[in-house]
Amino acid sequence: MIKTMKNIFATRLIAARKMSGLSLQSLANKLGNVVTKQSLNKYEQGKMKPDSNLIIQLARILNVSVDYFFASPDVEIRLTNVDFRKYSSKLRKSEEAAVIEKSKDILERYFGLEHIINLKDSPEYFEYSKTISTEDDAENAAKELRNQWNLGNDPIPDVVKMLEDKGYIVIEVEASKYFDGMKAEAANKKVIVLRQNYDGDAVRKRFTALHELSRHSLSFSDNLLEKDKEKLCHVFASAVLYPEEMAIKELHHDRFHFYQKELEMVKERWGISFPAIFNRALRLGIINNYVYRNLNIDYRARRLHLNEPATFLSKEKPVKFERLIYFALGKELISVNDAAFFSGKSVWEFREQIHQMV
Repeated sequence: MIKTMKNIFATRLIAARKMSGLSLQSLANKLGNVVTKQSLNKYEQGKMKPDSNLIIQLARILNVSVDYFFASPDVEIRLTNVDFRKYSSKLRKSEEAAVIEKSKDILERYFGLEHIINLKDSPEYFEYSKTISTEDDAENAAKELRNQWNLGNDPIPDVVKMLEDKGYIVIEVEASKYFDGMKAEAANKKVIVLRQNYDGDAVRKRFTALHELSRHSLSFSDNLLEKDKEKLCHVFASAVLYPEEMAIKELHHDRFHFYQKELEMVKERWGISFPAIFNRALRLGIINNYVYRNLNIDYRARRLHLNEPATFLSKEKPVKFERLIYFALGKELISVNDAAFFSGKSVWEFREQIHQMV
């Protein structure tokens, strides 16, 4: 069914408002109550349409271009099997809605560009048929992933790039600090959504990406509580990052102490945080519960959780979509204006960053 211009505006206004995390009343307040909540609701239902001045104000407040309200996407996205972390999550419903709408906005452009290029990649998704009930099950699943993807026991240089190479759609959105990640499916593809503003914390981002991968790939026992599933996802992510054989070889058994410099070297090599190393050591019997407890107490007492030392040299940033934009531009399948649209930038911003070589 072809949408009318009125329906397109209504649909896009709803999406823009949700991306901003605003209720109808909050939006009316930001507009200085020049229109009522009831009028805004009628705009979203397609029963009324605002004048041009109000459309400009809406665009400014909702941080979108005026054109956004009238652009009908080539590919309409429906997210399915959406899964936010439920246990200990502090995300409000409006923040969840914002993440979903921002993800849909990016994916509409992503899949629209893939359609233009006629991209037909065959994904190599990780599939694990056994039910996960225990930590040993999660550990075995991590070993199977490394086996299926021929990773051996080496450190993974860039988890996000690895997932993109395997066919997962990995995108980033600006979101609340309480949002870590989300998994979903769209157009028969598996999607992983990460928070963009991680302040350069590549270690946390790669761990989160693997956590969301586990939600895509693992089936958990029905009798597990959500907090237990969350813990098993953590075990899986840590075991993928720091394989059992290498952790035991490097850390050895029966430890009573860890030194900060030693932890920094492990982090820099394997891209895993101090607390995840502690959990790994406890899980593998390298330390006991008493040592584990004291390590975590000392970690917070030294305020290392606020600024953990050592850096893992990986960007952990999705790049496939951006590469596709330049590929399409280079083959003259799209114009510079089109490329700016797909990148989510203004034409001026996009022109500032491109330097044609030939």
